[in-house]
Amino acid sequence: MTRRSTFHSLPVKRVDRLCDDAVAVTFDIPADLADEFAFRAGQYLTLRQDVEGREERRSYSICAPVGADPRIGVRRVEGGLFSSKLVNDLEPGDTLEVLAPQGNFTPDLTTPSHHAFVAAGSGITPVISIVGTVLAEPGNRVSLLYGNRRSDTVMFAEELADLKDRYPTRLQLVHVLSREPGDVELFSGRLDAERFAALCDQVVPATDIDHWWLCGPFGLVQDAYAVLTERGVPATKIHRELFYVDEPPPEPKRAEDRRPDGPTSAVTILLDGRETTLALPYDEPILDAAQRVRADLPFACKGGVCGTCRAKVVVGEVEMRRNYALEQHELDAGFVLTCQGLPVTDSVTVDFDA
Repeated sequence: MTRRSTFHSLPVKRVDRLCDDAVAVTFDIPADLADEFAFRAGQYLTLRQDVEGREERRSYSICAPVGADPRIGVRRVEGGLFSSKLVNDLEPGDTLEVLAPQGNFTPDLTTPSHHAFVAAGSGITPVISIVGTVLAEPGNRVSLLYGNRRSDTVMFAEELADLKDRYPTRLQLVHVLSREPGDVELFSGRLDAERFAALCDQVVPATDIDHWWLCGPFGLVQDAYAVLTERGVPATKIHRELFYVDEPPPEPKRAEDRRPDGPTSAVTILLDGRETTLALPYDEPILDAAQRVRADLPFACKGGVCGTCRAKVVVGEVEMRRNYALEQHELDAGFVLTCQGLPVTDSVTVDFDA
């Protein structure tokens, strides 16, 4: 069984500068961890480090095709101590604490398909992994709409150009630049709902695509999803991955809002084959409360975005405050984000191993 909560100290094999504020970090995986760090295209790695005496975790998408060494793309965030250390100071030979690959933003490689991608900025990181992987299969086609501010801020520009040269008839690549004028007016400006709708009408017909993949800021993903559904694209063909959500969190629920009479719920945690039952308050997310007793619970963003803390409710009922990571089929199967999950019933069991 893969231990989702176990961090491994991995040596850094390479650090490649992508642009002024971004790098690609390639890991050297020891032979005894090769199976644990085998990844599917579109998955991510969670990193842990001490920042000013405080443990911080961040998730970064793998940007290498399947079969290559795991590699992540990191863009420096303004004021971000974690990303700044990686972009500014990291060198080959350094080590980083890393969890095994996770995530379900992954394609089905068994059926030849036409995949279309909408990405902006660092949203390209899982996309380039998927693009390189699916194009390696002769029956697949790819259309990629990639938004950035200027050409000098494009991550993986050379790698994208190489893919276009290698697969000229099966890769359609469109760069959309918001702060740099180009020869085609449609490709100059912000990749918002209006521009994406025009691109669907003139460049990539929405209903001619087998699978749509959306990755980037909340606004972009929501706009693109709305445009596609308005054009009749089934939700099952639209796959979404968020990097951050620029909206305030919901108001916390209070104990008096809960239905049960008692102050706590008996919550059972199943992780790595070990079972722990705790008395947890109804008004605090399961992850936050349970961490005081089980420090091995997997998590990264705690904002309902990354999905690292995903678990299946097998007994009782859990209500989420927000969800930007789980697709409808996962919700239907009983999965929740424990960083956002509040127990509703007197007893709850959540299975992290499911």
